[in-house]
Amino acid sequence: MASVKNVLPEMRVAVVAITRGGALLGQRLCNSIANLEFYVSSRYAGQAGNHCKRFEPAGLKDLIATLWKKYDGFVLIMATGIVVRIIAPLLESKETDPAVVVMDDAGRFAISLLSGHLGGANELAERCAFASGARAVVTTATDTNNLPSLDMLAREQGWLIDDISRVKRLNTLLLDNEEIAVVDPTGQTRPWLHGRGKVTFYETFAEAVNSTACGFLFVTNHTLPQQTSPEQLLILRPRNLVLGIGCNRNTPVDEIETLVTLHLKRLFLSPKSVRCIASIAAKRDEAGLVEFAERLGVQLRCFESDELNEVAFPSPPSEHALAAVGVAGVAEPAAILASDGGRLLLRKVKSANVTLAVAEIKEG
Repeated sequence: MASVKNVLPEMRVAVVAITRGGALLGQRLCNSIANLEFYVSSRYAGQAGNHCKRFEPAGLKDLIATLWKKYDGFVLIMATGIVVRIIAPLLESKETDPAVVVMDDAGRFAISLLSGHLGGANELAERCAFASGARAVVTTATDTNNLPSLDMLAREQGWLIDDISRVKRLNTLLLDNEEIAVVDPTGQTRPWLHGRGKVTFYETFAEAVNSTACGFLFVTNHTLPQQTSPEQLLILRPRNLVLGIGCNRNTPVDEIETLVTLHLKRLFLSPKSVRCIASIAAKRDEAGLVEFAERLGVQLRCFESDELNEVAFPSPPSEHALAAVGVAGVAEPAAILASDGGRLLLRKVKSANVTLAVAEIKEG
């Protein structure tokens, strides 16, 4: 049976080697793990296979600086001290720094050095160890104590973290065996924790806040009033909101953003929970809509007119939409389609040039 390559989903990883042993090890990794791109010192490129990219030995520091923003992860086959000195000036935040794994050129250890959880370095180290016969070295406290890490929960579920500084506080409470109150309407947290750590589940935020817990984990697309939020609170944002948007041609992005911001605030909904923007195919190249999707960092999904016309939606048909693009409505049916039949949290509202509806994606 043909071998199946070990794949790191959605991660682009650069492997960098500066020695003969590193060149041979890097080639083994690239033969076993997909999505790796191999950079090797020109001095040892002959040992690295046909698909490696060469660099001059004196250019190592500049190479990594140039690649830093282009890759999701790095496997650096060299001494840890060299790596620390090179990457130190490049570090910004655990939310944005890439995963960094360091391997010795004899292939004995794969060390998760940076962004172990959110960046995926712990997983990358395990994959490199499996592919090469090395021992994975993972030092994050929750992992070494067989406890869940709440930033890993967010990463695996595709949720956003409202305030990254709160992760450390909650993980510390887990390590100290202090009680954490959890409210999670999605139901995903309970099986993920599966008995690890001292956690208690509550149905409502009010019940949790009034409990004796020392920390709080809320999974919600709603914003909470600052004055009612506990200090030791971590909020994870499920990406389960769809913005259905219709607009006139050449509508400015700021008008779109103003209407969306106004109504998300009115409904106490977080923009971090927006999964995508939905509209009609005729608006696929609408500059303001495209730019607004880029500002939110979400996909713009567009549907054909016949797809929209098949959707039942609550508002009366729009004569303007019928005349302009041949559909009875855009915002509501697009939101319903993109949310897979989810419920409308906001029926169509309008500004001078924009219509907006908000739907919540069904869980499960």
